[in-house]
Amino acid sequence: MDVIELSKELIRFDTRSPIGNEEEIALFVGNILKAEGFEVDYPSYAQGRLNLIASKGVSKDKKPIVFTGHFDVVPFGDKEWTVNPLGGIEKAGKLYGRGATDMKSAVAAMVVAAIESFKGTAPVGGVKLVLTANEEMGCLGAKALRDAGYELGFARALIVGEPTSNVPMIGHKGGLYLKASTSGKTAHSSTPQLGENAIYKAASAITKIEGMEFPAKKHNLLGFPTINVGTIQGGQNLNSVPDWAEFSIDVRTTPEFKGNEALQYLKEVLGRDVALEKLVDLDAVGSDANDPFVRGVAGLCHCLSVDRKAANYLTDASVLTPWLGEVPTVILGPGEVEMAHQTDEFCYIHKIREVLELYKKIIKL
Repeated sequence: MDVIELSKELIRFDTRSPIGNEEEIALFVGNILKAEGFEVDYPSYAQGRLNLIASKGVSKDKKPIVFTGHFDVVPFGDKEWTVNPLGGIEKAGKLYGRGATDMKSAVAAMVVAAIESFKGTAPVGGVKLVLTANEEMGCLGAKALRDAGYELGFARALIVGEPTSNVPMIGHKGGLYLKASTSGKTAHSSTPQLGENAIYKAASAITKIEGMEFPAKKHNLLGFPTINVGTIQGGQNLNSVPDWAEFSIDVRTTPEFKGNEALQYLKEVLGRDVALEKLVDLDAVGSDANDPFVRGVAGLCHCLSVDRKAANYLTDASVLTPWLGEVPTVILGPGEVEMAHQTDEFCYIHKIREVLELYKKIIKL
């Protein structure tokens, strides 16, 4: 099975969030794995949305390596593409399409590596794939699996295929997503003194957030927590005093300053005029750079040191790593992080082939 051709096939499935429609792609991948003797399960996340759990050679003698990736992708965006975003087009050494970098090429490499690892001597402990729905909206597919009490089993280590240009990363920040809302009293815009402007309250809160620095110690791997306001809306029409407004807050947390601490701090700073609703709260992930498995992966990647290498984005490891017992976790994928969520998203062909060989060697560690 050619990993590039499989990458193209996966890109051609339209799995844009927030709808996802991961059922068809999950069944497609599952059928490939079943034909190769893998046990496959399709835990449902929602109507038309499936996770996929596949394993082969798992025994009690040694725990398996677990690979994880996600099927969903972000929307195409407003800017016009120069190629078909669902085309899986190969051009000038690059594979183009939505998900080429984030992260269908990595999923393809995981599938092919898992299959090919059994062509010779079977890997002791076997291999398991955890391919999820609805990761882009806050790792919701993986979280639903965990919260439903799914029996995921054990693992020796976890590989996350998010884009790293094949440079191993050993952690990432956590994420606290909040909906902030303000309320007021409507009135005609010609008599604003009779109303109470909810947008002004929101604007005042956002001004406090701009440039905010949390009272947190610097983490040796992940640095300081950050905060961003991503969306805002409010009011009903031009000539009325708005009686509602809401905006979103994205806090990236560290082990030194977790989501509950960030939420409490924001409540104190923003005051009672701003109601905060928690949408997502995922912890940071960080592995020991001196762990034997981590060192082994770094060696395969010809990476002298990984003690300062962390990703800026969230991954399903926020859910899976603690669920699997805080196993050593490495983020390693062929995609270019700068191309994630971009117009004309692409992944270099040679890096897809390179990560396939890396994944096969990791399975044998």
